Formats: sequence, structure tokens, C-alpha cells
Amino acid sequence: MTVLHIKQAGPMLTVQDFGRAGLMHLGVSGAGAMDRASMLIASRLVGNADGDAALEFAHVGGAFVVEKPVRFAVTGGAVDITVDGEVRHGWESHWLMPGEVLKIGALRQAVWGYLAISGGIETPMVLEARSTHLRSGLGGIEGRRLAIGDHLPLGETKPAPLLALRKPFSRSGGPVRVVPGPQADHFDAKAWKNFLQQPFGVTPTRDRMAQVLDGPAIHAFTGHDIVSDGTVAGSIQVPSSGRPIVLMAERQTTGGYPKIATVASVDLPRLAQTATGSTIRFKSISQDEAEDLLIARNEALADILASLEEKPEAATKAEEQQS
Repeated sequence: MTVLHIKQAGPMLTVQDFGRAGLMHLGVSGAGAMDRASMLIASRLVGNADGDAALEFAHVGGAFVVEKPVRFAVTGGAVDITVDGEVRHGWESHWLMPGEVLKIGALRQAVWGYLAISGGIETPMVLEARSTHLRSGLGGIEGRRLAIGDHLPLGETKPAPLLALRKPFSRSGGPVRVVPGPQADHFDAKAWKNFLQQPFGVTPTRDRMAQVLDGPAIHAFTGHDIVSDGTVAGSIQVPSSGRPIVLMAERQTTGGYPKIATVASVDLPRLAQTATGSTIRFKSISQDEAEDLLIARNEALADILASLEEKPEAATKAEEQQS
């Protein structure tokens, strides 16, 4: 077994996989990647299984060293990547040799990035997943953010070619689509008009649990306290402040604020990747439309994954010579 050494760590560097399922009744939300598609692409690029764990970071990656040769890929957004000062490109796989320093800089036009290493991160399984759930202190390394000096065990790197995307991965634009929520009738026509026709800003108050939006105050005419009920990823709670709160991967499993809507699953990663200070708008769609959009997105992602192609031999040799 080889080890990944962390020499520098971004502010939100954690171990993540697809998260935990079936534990909501115990008060444990799924956690897992904020942008599942980006993590999946990174895993495929290095020849890993879809459920293998990778590293997720917010804004800035860090610096890393390995003890044995591995393949790596960085996805999520545009970012500066170097190996011992030599430039590497995102959204394709590369070799990292023992002692070389992989540096991942600041993301541009995205918030969450992913570093996949061949063999996968093999921290201990906790409740059938390796994902770090910061709020509960589960998974990863002691359930916390990773720091300088941490050492992560890696699985075996099996023979495989270096790969690159042939079809570009892009996120849809336009309004963030939502399905009216379980307490949609707690909001009158004026509240809905403000919610759907006015812009909202993405505030700095955000993490893996939730993100707060700023804009016209949205008020529930029935009041902002309800009997606590279940939440899902994308639930939009509205507290008495009138500022919507979008629940994310590490959300609480129940909540006592009325939920005006739920972000459609197809658009939740896009909202998670929207930079702080950006402006968004919402558009109401039906549940059937949301399901159709998700099916279409999954088909498009499968097409992208099927299009991964081996990097030209000349490019691979050039990397080996640089190493």
C-alpha cells in the first residue's frame, strides 16, 4: 500500500465518495461529493471504480506527494496544476512519481474541485462509506478537514492508460429550476412572485451543510415555525429572516422552517458550484419535468464517460520525460 502525503491543504479539503444511504432515520445525512459528476469523471480518468473515494476541496487544492507512481486527475473547474513546476491540465489524467510535488491552485468559476488518485483513498469505512461528514465527525480522517502532515492510504494502482475527455463537460445555464416544496402553500402570491421573479445573491455564508441566499425577503403568511419534518438535498428553507437557505450534502435530516421549494437534482451541483457574489434566479417546474431533466443529464454524463479516450503517446512520453 502506498500513501498520499499532504504538504499543503486548502480550507475545505476532505475525503469524499458517493456518501451514505439509508441512515436518514438515524439523523445521518448522506454527505458525499457536492458535485458528484465532477468526482465521477475524475475517478474514471484514473481508472478507479465509481465508488472509490477521492479528495474534495473548496476554492484551493493544496500540495501532495506520493511514495509510489500513481495516476491523478483534477476536475470541478478551471485550475492551475503543476508537478514539480511543470504545468498539467485538468480533466485528464497524468502520472505523479515518488517525491514529485503536485500543486493544485485556486479554482476559477467554480467552488468545489476534485483530486482522484489511482487506487482510490482507502481510509477506513464508516457506516459503509469513506465520506467525511464534518458536522457529525464521521469518515475520512477523524471526521475532520484534512491538514498539513496528514497521510492517506491509497489502494493499488492497476495498469491503465492516461485518459482525457473527448467531449467537454459543461453545466447548463439559465435559472435554477425548483419544484414547489412540501410547505409551498405557506407562501402567498406575493412571496412566490418575489421568489420566482427577483434575483438572489449567493452569500459567503455557505459550506457543505447549506448556503444562504440574499435578495427580497420571502415571508410565510402562516409563520416560520413548523413541526419539524424531513429534508432532502436541495430543500429551500425560509426562516423568519426571509433569507432562503438551500440545504446541501451535510444538511440536517429534519428542519422546523417551512420549505418553499426543492432545487431540482439536475441543478443542485450547478448551484453548489456558483461562485459567492453571483446572482441567480429560480424557475418553477413540475416533478415530472425535474425527473425528465435528471434522466437526460445522466444520459449525457454517460455519453461523456463513454467518450474518454487514451491520450496520444507523444503527450504521455513527454510527461514521463518531464518527470
